[in-house]
Amino acid sequence: MGNSLKAIVTFVPSNKCQKYLLEDLEEMPVDKMVDLSGRQLRRLPLHICSFRDLVKLYLSDNNLNHLPPELEQLQNLQILALDFNNFKALPLVVCTLKQLCILYLGNNKLCSLPLELRLLQNLKTLWIESNCLQYLPEVVCELSLLKTLHAGSNALRTLPPQLQCLQELRTIWLSGNLLSEFPPVLLNMPFLEVIDVDRNSIRFFPSLAHLPGLKLVIYDHNPCRNAPKVAKGVRRVGRWSEETPEPRKRSGAVIDITPDEKPLLPPAAKTKPE
Repeated sequence: MGNSLKAIVTFVPSNKCQKYLLEDLEEMPVDKMVDLSGRQLRRLPLHICSFRDLVKLYLSDNNLNHLPPELEQLQNLQILALDFNNFKALPLVVCTLKQLCILYLGNNKLCSLPLELRLLQNLKTLWIESNCLQYLPEVVCELSLLKTLHAGSNALRTLPPQLQCLQELRTIWLSGNLLSEFPPVLLNMPFLEVIDVDRNSIRFFPSLAHLPGLKLVIYDHNPCRNAPKVAKGVRRVGRWSEETPEPRKRSGAVIDITPDEKPLLPPAAKTKPE
């Protein structure tokens, strides 16, 4: 009954209803964090925008499809979670929050990203997994401090060559896309530490032994006939990961890595980072 009442209250703009949604959150919390995840919100309570020193704002798992222009007042915001909502386009007001370091946009309905995203020059982690992206927006390649890019579970078939300009990028997650070949641009990114191309359509892997920074490559669930060659000490997760170049066979069956050996994927976007 409580959740049903909150769902109704979200449509009522009165101050009393706003207070009910915020559960008596009248002043900015001492830890400068507000978590309104899973509240069935259809709009952001405007009172939140008065917390001008707010650093972390979690709005995951709601029914949001727009944000008020007043959000621009949160110029100290460093973490913004908008995952598991109904955004078909990224609200441009988000691009005015120039101190953002982490932006969660996963599990929405995004088909593109605005050029204004380039204004977020402090962004270090970007989650855009589980959207409707058929290509990686080139504006992502202008985020010069980006260290981690989560772009899995979209419909990507290739990556732009400009991606190699992101010399701070260390981790790229591309699982569950439509890649038919290993993205050539990744071969020119020696600073990468983690490459995940699990669950694509890659039939052949080039050698990755020349990438000095590489620590982990995940390539399981591809129709490949070879394992990527890597330098000593680099961990591979996928078919024939312990054998190069020929797969080990027993009774005519290829032995795959067991599920228990596969490392956990990154935590869900709505999990609060350190």
